Amino acid sequence: MNAEDREQSILRRASTKIRVRLIHPLLHTRHTPDYIARSVMFGLMVALTPTVGAQMPIVFLIWLAVRRFKPELDFSVVIAMAWTWVTNVATAPPIYYLYIVTGRILMGRWDRLRDYDTFASRLTESLQEDANWFESLWVYAVNLVNKFGLPLFIGCLPWVIIGSWLGYRWSRSLIIGVRRARERRRMRAARRRALGEVRLRKGP
Repeated sequence: MNAEDREQSILRRASTKIRVRLIHPLLHTRHTPDYIARSVMFGLMVALTPTVGAQMPIVFLIWLAVRRFKPELDFSVVIAMAWTWVTNVATAPPIYYLYIVTGRILMGRWDRLRDYDTFASRLTESLQEDANWFESLWVYAVNLVNKFGLPLFIGCLPWVIIGSWLGYRWSRSLIIGVRRARERRRMRAARRRALGEVRLRKGP
């Protein structure tokens, strides 16, 4: 298999995973569009923070807090957790580098930008600490602060706001559009059945 075939194969697998893990659950639930869209919003809100490794527990804690203090904003914790998979160890370096660049620009420190390769290697070191799950999260958080400081966390904020809002709007529109299309197909099928029954009653 040549490089082009491997790249296409990777893209096909990624596309399949996106459909199965992210899109399919949205289209096959009976909840309201707003409920589902909030699930996507909260999932992306956490996914777009520099918290790889702790995102699913964070979503769970947010879900508990929302159900306790703001039940009208309830959402599906399962769908929200699924959408945290948008960021992971593989996608973190380019996304976090974007945050660093954004943060330094917002802080007026764009003259101190590192090149991407240096940043990616240092971030990978932070993600590969040899410790148990809880210890690794703590070490990871400390390393992020020590190595990359405020620009990383300040730089993520615009993307968290924009990304979660776009996720809410897109998923809500998608669900409404798909349900309307299903209803139109159902009505057309009902009309065809009704016409068929009329013809049968009239006879040849």
